[in-house]
Amino acid sequence: MSRGNVSKKWVITIIAGVAAVGLVVAAALFQPWLLFVDVEVDEALPAVETAEPSAAPMPTVTPSPEPAAPVQLSVGELISHEHETTGTVRIIENPDGSRVLTLENLSTSNGPDVHVWLAETPVVPGFDGWFLADDAGYVDLGTIKGNLGNQVYEIPADVDLGAYPSVYLWCAQFAVSFGAASVA
Repeated sequence: MSRGNVSKKWVITIIAGVAAVGLVVAAALFQPWLLFVDVEVDEALPAVETAEPSAAPMPTVTPSPEPAAPVQLSVGELISHEHETTGTVRIIENPDGSRVLTLENLSTSNGPDVHVWLAETPVVPGFDGWFLADDAGYVDLGTIKGNLGNQVYEIPADVDLGAYPSVYLWCAQFAVSFGAASVA
């Protein structure tokens, strides 16, 4: 065997090795299999009472110190950004004063490192809104539990909800919004 053939074989082996390592790194980074895997979550959602208007005058009653049932503080509908996203977002205060954010009937794409954020940035529809959530302050409520279904996230007691009018499903790995809802 000539020296030229040995050199070519080494070059081809090195190129093949670098390509294989590159594919493994790309697969680990982009996780393309997530596009084909759905994770459905069906957590129990707090039952929020809705009061029907009454024609009869309400008797005067001394209000109790805390409500008997969870109270809806705000609600919004998710809009799509980078990925088709639908569902309802509710912020609910429980009788004990704790607050939760619910994602109801969520449907979005699965993806790597997607988080639920309360954000200072307003929701902007279309491409212009894809990259805004991390332009200002936000509170990370955790990694999304699944891309389908009903989910509940605790909101820390020290969070001023008035400062965060939006909820984003934010892919931290690629710094892009999957979808968002205004809850102001």
